[in-house]
Amino acid sequence: MRESVPLPVVPASPSGRRLPPWLKRPVPTPGMLQTRRLINGLRLNTVCVAARCPNLTECWSHGTATFMILGELCTRRCGFCAVTTRKPLPPEPDEPERLAEAAAQLGLRHVVITSVARDDLPDEGAGHFARCIEATRRRLPQVTIEVLVPDFHARPELIRTVCDARPEVYNHNIETVARLQRRVRPGARYARSLEVLRIVRQIAPAIRTKSGLMVGLGETRDEVLQTLRHLRAAGCELLTIGQYLRPGQRQLPVARFYSPQEFEELAEIARRLGFAGVASGPFVRSSYFAETLYKQAP
Repeated sequence: MRESVPLPVVPASPSGRRLPPWLKRPVPTPGMLQTRRLINGLRLNTVCVAARCPNLTECWSHGTATFMILGELCTRRCGFCAVTTRKPLPPEPDEPERLAEAAAQLGLRHVVITSVARDDLPDEGAGHFARCIEATRRRLPQVTIEVLVPDFHARPELIRTVCDARPEVYNHNIETVARLQRRVRPGARYARSLEVLRIVRQIAPAIRTKSGLMVGLGETRDEVLQTLRHLRAAGCELLTIGQYLRPGQRQLPVARFYSPQEFEELAEIARRLGFAGVASGPFVRSSYFAETLYKQAP
């Protein structure tokens, strides 16, 4: 495992033209280096680094990070993602305790845990998710926990394994509209992601369901609105909408940049559709200010 500290991410333009003025990120602060040392010292991975998140400098400077469990190598190759695709290593048995210790040292009140896809494992990593939730709960009984999970091929027994560990939020991202699924995330299925959310609502109605959508990959406005309706019909309660920003030259290009006003409009539409909490903006990501979104919902 390796976890190096990157320079601030500069989103790639689709054609080399200047980025819109609202796509600016803050410079690092001393707090970012403290977060880096803690994460490196406990040998943890973060999606912040692995996915080249543009919010890394802001979040790490404020002492927050999204933990990425089950290694840094993924069994799927999504067109938007910078995480390396290769045969992963076995899960590390002590990772749950190290994660819990990092959450305690950072003073987190809301812990977000995600992972690479682990289609190579019999339980696709569901048991390891549960152990991480349980270890964090033992170390920090008052903390709220959010998981951002792969689809587990919509296997109810695996979804139940995670739900039985009692996270407050179960997040699974739809990512893009139905028409673009095969190009954007060929290892997943649009209908399967919706089914994951339905299963969670059936198994554990007290757990908040959440999903995220990227825009700027070539979708139409009607397709975005259709996706929002499908998510609500599947029982999704919390929603994030953010601008797709190309993390590197190997990933899909940006088709267009949405304006802040367009994000505000989408947020208002989503609220009218009945989402309990909505975060919509150019730099919104699944775990960006996740605690705020969780508390926003009644």
